[in-house]
Amino acid sequence: MKLLVIVLNDTRKFEDLLLELTDNGIRGGTIIDTSGMAGSLASVYDEIPLFGALKHMLNEDKPINKTLFMVLPEEQVSKAIDCVRKVVPNLEDENTGIMFTLPVDQVVGLSGQTD
Repeated sequence: MKLLVIVLNDTRKFEDLLLELTDNGIRGGTIIDTSGMAGSLASVYDEIPLFGALKHMLNEDKPINKTLFMVLPEEQVSKAIDCVRKVVPNLEDENTGIMFTLPVDQVVGLSGQTD
């Protein structure tokens, strides 16, 4: 089992991603709203010119990021990554998002799954 974590800065693409995953038989996950560290620092240190400029560049009114956590069997990870790349082909571009996997040693409470 693997934990696939996807953080998208462009939340307009998030629903398309969920549909693409579902269309490919990949279901289940946890979605949370997140914000980046730079944006948080910019709002805290607004009185410092560098951070004030950073805050302006990051556009404070921009929607927050969407983060999706999915625990997947190893054989579904590549398919899920392909879905992400189809919807967000420019993931490597700055301020677009990030995707990574982590090993999962044990799962309790995931329907239809065992350790």
